[in-house]
Amino acid sequence: MKIAQRNSHMKISAFIAASLDGYIAREDGALDWLPAPEDEPGGEDYGFREFFDSVDLLVMGRKTFEKALTFDSWMYGDKRVFVLGSRPIDIPARLRLTVNWRSSSPIDLKREFMQMNLRGVYVDGGKTIQRFLSDGLLDELTVTWIPILIGRGIPLFGRLDKDLRLGLIESRTFENGFVQSRYEVLR
Repeated sequence: MKIAQRNSHMKISAFIAASLDGYIAREDGALDWLPAPEDEPGGEDYGFREFFDSVDLLVMGRKTFEKALTFDSWMYGDKRVFVLGSRPIDIPARLRLTVNWRSSSPIDLKREFMQMNLRGVYVDGGKTIQRFLSDGLLDELTVTWIPILIGRGIPLFGRLDKDLRLGLIESRTFENGFVQSRYEVLR
């Protein structure tokens, strides 16, 4: 009998920043409380580029996609992106070769990912991360905690039907007070 090893399957991961009180954006989606990348000493990206290079595809919600379109440039290069939404999304012509709309459930998406032979999938956006967590499909979660309290906003985590245990893989601290924790979602 052959036993599948955990690291031989596709990994579905989230990589996100949150305020110390657990918000990923203000109520209106504003990210003004996050430091701008150009303000970071030495161009520190907190491991994002290494993580991003390790995945084949990015799944994000419609609101996250719309927010990403407001940035000066499309930060995801030519990486394939699936945008989740209940209705079709207007994708700018310049992104149509790499960005696709899906209205699938996380479980249906995982089936599609497996057929695509992906090694790694990056899940981004509050609701999208919550849906993958709720369906038991997220393998790893990296959260960079920003030392600020914003009081209210869009929460990183939502309600769960049952407890969800996480195992700490590693934790790093940075000179500016950021603390980044990478967790395995325990099954």
